[in-house]
Amino acid sequence: MAHNEEEARLQIVEIGRLVWQKGWVAANDGNISIRLGEDRMLCTPTCVSKGRMQPEDLIVCDMQGNKIEGDRGCTSEILLHTTIYGLRPEVGAVVHAHPPVATGFAAAGRPLNLALLPEVIVDLGSVPLAEYGLPGTSEVITPMLPLIPNYHAILMRNHGAVCYGGDIFKAYYRMETVEHFAMIALVAELLGGGRALPRLEVQKLLDRRFRDSLACSKTGDGGPPMTAEDGDQHFDITRDDLTALIAHVVDSLAGEKV
Repeated sequence: MAHNEEEARLQIVEIGRLVWQKGWVAANDGNISIRLGEDRMLCTPTCVSKGRMQPEDLIVCDMQGNKIEGDRGCTSEILLHTTIYGLRPEVGAVVHAHPPVATGFAAAGRPLNLALLPEVIVDLGSVPLAEYGLPGTSEVITPMLPLIPNYHAILMRNHGAVCYGGDIFKAYYRMETVEHFAMIALVAELLGGGRALPRLEVQKLLDRRFRDSLACSKTGDGGPPMTAEDGDQHFDITRDDLTALIAHVVDSLAGEKV
């Protein structure tokens, strides 16, 4: 977590260059923000390449998306950031980009929601797909509203992906995980189709995720309820208590052939 605005500016510039170097954005695509407090955020401006930003290019906005400080224009996707911060008070940073493989899944109308990789199940659960909405308007937010409270990463149909976390590095690493997962899922499809983990193994991972979330909640990044898919069966994972979690998983998978 950035300790002051100067440090936050340097972090956004660093992440912007990483995103650009990895080819997750082209031209002036993408946007990044860090929460500065309850009522302010620091974010990337419009019409600036994420690979060429300087700390002084960044702007400060309030939580309604109004520019408070900065010489450049506000990103057209500011509503995406204000909405996530409003629905997820523990989130400290947001990264929106267009990683090619993950965005390919989004353009094909395909979520990343099969239980294929333990690391993805533990950190993300799954990556759902939000239906298309006109970028830069409230239309892009509407289909995301039920998803933001329940996931750490979301594919945006025909648009890209957004990830968020307790700090900017966590948000960035989640974007890395999403793109890596998409590449592996694509290769698995080319080889005949991915084989989802059986429900018992998913359950073990979710037990671990629940225990980790209790530990992480002390650091402000415990996260929301998690979801994953085992084969064709979808189930929700809440953070009530471990007994209720296991019962919910087992009940929701009742009758499934594994």
